[in-house]
Amino acid sequence: MKAKTKYDQITEARKILELPESATLQEVKRQYKKLMAKWHPDKSREKKEICEEKAKKINEAYKEIMNYCNNYSFSFSKEEVEKYITEEEWWFKRFGNDPVWGVYNDKS
Repeated sequence: MKAKTKYDQITEARKILELPESATLQEVKRQYKKLMAKWHPDKSREKKEICEEKAKKINEAYKEIMNYCNNYSFSFSKEEVEKYITEEEWWFKRFGNDPVWGVYNDKS
């Protein structure tokens, strides 16, 4: 049997947590809490054995995702940071204070 790659492990965990391919840390935590509220053995109306198995899988998936996030190396290079500027910042960077196209403030 072929060993799972890290990508396969993360993808499986992402699917268990019902996450899209791109999610913020806040979204991961919110989805985890939502699923645990649904499948917690003491709260769910499903059979206890099913709930325990689901809760165990959800916990393992969450742990896998959080380990990945905690060990992720963030890039703070100019190129990387500028990928996430707002539309207003992009417009100002592109056109500056140009009176026709830019953010022009006439303070006279």
